[in-house]
Amino acid sequence: MQNILIWLRNDLRLHDHEPIFKALQNTKNVFLCYCIDNTNFEDIIFTENIEGKKKAGFKKIGFFRAKFLLESLENLRQNAKKIGGNLIIRIGNSVDIIPQIAQELQCQAVYMHQEITHEEITTDIAVEQKLWTQKIRLERFWGSTLYHLNDLPYPVRSLPDVFTQFRKSVENYIKIRPTFATPTHLARPHINAGTMPTLAELGFENENENQEKQTKQQKAVLHFKGGEDAGKERLNSYFWEKNLLKTYKETRNGLLGADYSSKFSAWLALGCISPRYIYEQVQIYESQRTKNESTYWLIFELLWRDYFKFIAKKYGNLIFKQKGIKNTSNLTLKKDFLVFEKWKNGNLGVPFVDANMRELAQTGFMSNRGRQNVASFLIKDLYIDWRWGAMYFESQLLDYDVCSNWGNWIYIAGVGNDPRENRYFSIPKQASVYDSKGEYVRFWLEK
Repeated sequence: MQNILIWLRNDLRLHDHEPIFKALQNTKNVFLCYCIDNTNFEDIIFTENIEGKKKAGFKKIGFFRAKFLLESLENLRQNAKKIGGNLIIRIGNSVDIIPQIAQELQCQAVYMHQEITHEEITTDIAVEQKLWTQKIRLERFWGSTLYHLNDLPYPVRSLPDVFTQFRKSVENYIKIRPTFATPTHLARPHINAGTMPTLAELGFENENENQEKQTKQQKAVLHFKGGEDAGKERLNSYFWEKNLLKTYKETRNGLLGADYSSKFSAWLALGCISPRYIYEQVQIYESQRTKNESTYWLIFELLWRDYFKFIAKKYGNLIFKQKGIKNTSNLTLKKDFLVFEKWKNGNLGVPFVDANMRELAQTGFMSNRGRQNVASFLIKDLYIDWRWGAMYFESQLLDYDVCSNWGNWIYIAGVGNDPRENRYFSIPKQASVYDSKGEYVRFWLEK
């Protein structure tokens, strides 16, 4: 009987997991592994100008993201143990570690969900080459989107550059595949599963600082806890206990409170919850409770998430370039670190922007409305290189998703998929519409 290793990354769940499901069709000896790359917790370096470089003052993965990741891994480990398995944890370079573990477990194959962007693909290829020398095959599966890549009505290189055209081409013509069954058993690895690292071991050494951050997080709109169980609990609360899906479209642009939007994005980002699982729950809700614009709009938002993933696959590294996928820009952007620092720390003296940035720094979360406004202000009012903002969001956001984050930033910068030229967010107008009584600003700026 063959042994198969499941290499986990942004798919930290047991439900709707094709690599696990397909592996279990072939063998009972299926093992789970996650490799924590410690280089992701190093300080970001900005290229300030041609001559010099400067420390950005934040890590590639910041405190809140790190905490959410460890919680998600611990929950997955516990759920794997309940069905006889375990989650192997290692710290280091996947290129060395995955082939080593596969060899130790005498695996004939490694299964994984396919990633989309350059860093991950480069790692995949290097791992595959090492596995090949060991006569171990690597099998990839597509599983991060609502619509399967192979079901699109065109090759990804022909993906429309306007979201509405994409939406119309899929939502009425393409069937969303059903979820895969949750496994009922896994094999327990006969090697050391490894210990879960602490935040201090990942470079967040200052315990007092960590405690202070967690104390500030009590002001958060929602206590985000990582893991598949917490993600499903949030859906159950939002859909079934509080019956809030029926008003999602009307409330989704809120700023304060736990329930103005679904907040599923953090669990989606690490794959703790599957977009197809959410879709199936919406269908059940529509049949048992109500079907309206709000139930559709939640799926509409998942479609945007799909679109950014397909755009990243179509354009590759262009989503990380200053001129974006259009390879042109009407803006002259600068790299003024002092101005960027004021924006980052919420010290610009622009209340609506400052309040949103302080919420992000203190909780790891910011509303969708807030993200659009602070990004627009950085680019269109301060004329700072938008990529610095995208990197800061990558560090801080609990729900950081490489495709959605960078896709949204190029969209706001006018070098992405926005069909409107020179879209601009007037901060005073936005504040008057979405925080007319100033409650949000007071909540985050008053001491």
